[in-house]
Formats: sequence, C-alpha cells, structure tokens
Amino acid sequence: MQIILYSAIAGILGMGGGGIVSAILLRRPSERITCWLLSFAAGIMTSIVCFGLMPEAVELAGGRIEAPVAGLVFGVGIILVLNRVVDRITGSTGEIHHTHEELYHQSSIIKNRTKMIRSGIIMLSALALHNIPEGIAIGAGGSHDEGLGVLIALMILLHNIPEGMAVAAPLLAGGISKLKVVLLTALCGFTTVIGGVIGVLIGEISDFAVAMSLAAAGGAMLYVVFGEIIPQTVVMTKSRAAPLITLAGVIIGLIIAQLA
Repeated sequence: MQIILYSAIAGILGMGGGGIVSAILLRRPSERITCWLLSFAAGIMTSIVCFGLMPEAVELAGGRIEAPVAGLVFGVGIILVLNRVVDRITGSTGEIHHTHEELYHQSSIIKNRTKMIRSGIIMLSALALHNIPEGIAIGAGGSHDEGLGVLIALMILLHNIPEGMAVAAPLLAGGISKLKVVLLTALCGFTTVIGGVIGVLIGEISDFAVAMSLAAAGGAMLYVVFGEIIPQTVVMTKSRAAPLITLAGVIIGLIIAQLA
C-alpha cells in the first residue's frame, strides 16, 4: 500500500499542485517560464531513466542488456501507437505544436465551451498516456526496492508540478473556474496510481518481469522527453536555453539519485 501512496503523491499531488500554483499564485505563467520549468523536469525524467530505471533493469535481468533494451524499445513503440490514436481522435497532425493549448489538446476546450466535456475527456486521455508508465515505474521499482520507488516517485513529483502548471494555465485563460482546473489537473495525475497498481502486480511475478516493466516505462519516458517536451520547448521559446536547462535537470537528478 505504501508504494501506491507514493504513486498517488507523485501523480495527484504533483499535477494538482501545479494546477494550484497556476490558479492561485501565477494565474497565467508566461510560455517561456513554463517551458523552462518543463525543460528542467525533462532533465529530471532523463536522470530517472538513465541512473535509476535502466541500471536496475539490467541488474534484475542478470547483467544482460538485451532484454532491457528490447523493453525500452517496446515502451517507445507503445507511446508512439497511443499518441497516434489520440492524434486521430483530436484531429491533430502530430506535428510540433507552438502553444501549450495545442500540445495538451486544449484548443477546443477554450474555443468552444459547449464541447468542454468531450474535449476534456480527450485531454485527460492524452495525459494519461504519459502518467501511466510513470506509475508503473514507481510500482515495479518500489515492489523490488522501496528506496528506488521513493526516489522515482520524488523525481516524478518534481516533473509533474510544471506539467500541471502548463495544463492549468490555458484552461484558466479559457474561463474555467479555478476549482475545476485544480480538480482536472489532479484527475490527470490519478492515472499514475493506476500505473502504480499495475507495476506492483508486475513486481509480484518475477525479477525479470520487473526488469522489463522498468525498461518499458523508461522507454516511454524517454520518448516523452526527447520526442515531445524538448522539441516543443525549443519551438515555444525560440532559444537554446531550454536544452541547457534540461542538461541542468539531468545533473541535479544525478545528484539526487546519488544522495538518495
């Protein structure tokens, strides 16, 4: 149950906390600041995979890298397929977006409030694709080593706060009440709990199953970082600052991983 609690804190508190920051303190944070925060979080996420998930996966696989690498590729493929499904549902071309409204499929919520429920479900579904693998990583890693689960949950919490801010800001600008926005962002984080439960169940099968689940979760996270967050932040800020901030996040994440 503790591992599930960790996933709830990382997902619900992280995303919901970001929503609260936007709703109460910042209202409408600038695109540049939000992108920098997301870039830093992307670096943290990269550290999770490189210095936490993959080394643990290789160790659990008996020191051989073939299976973990296959699991990583599988995780990338799963997110590619699921993103294609969401793009088809939303009518998106899958190209690089220029605003957070486009990135999180929020344009229709802001422009046409009569379709808010349908659009909101689409938006939540899109975010769920990213949060479930994070929960799986917490659940599978924590079922093998509670300390690893805590470390992963902490880094994912740091990642989810700016993502919650990015999700909340356009909704606030579209006229949705602060309370509803906070609830929506917290609901987005709930899928991390679902992933946590799946991860715990996988962890009870065998060490090899844990290794594969950690690697697959890592692949999904790396695709989100390098296939979505970094390209989007560069386009939105039109500067090289975002990749540099991502590298700073990688370094900070490595320090956290070594101190934990």
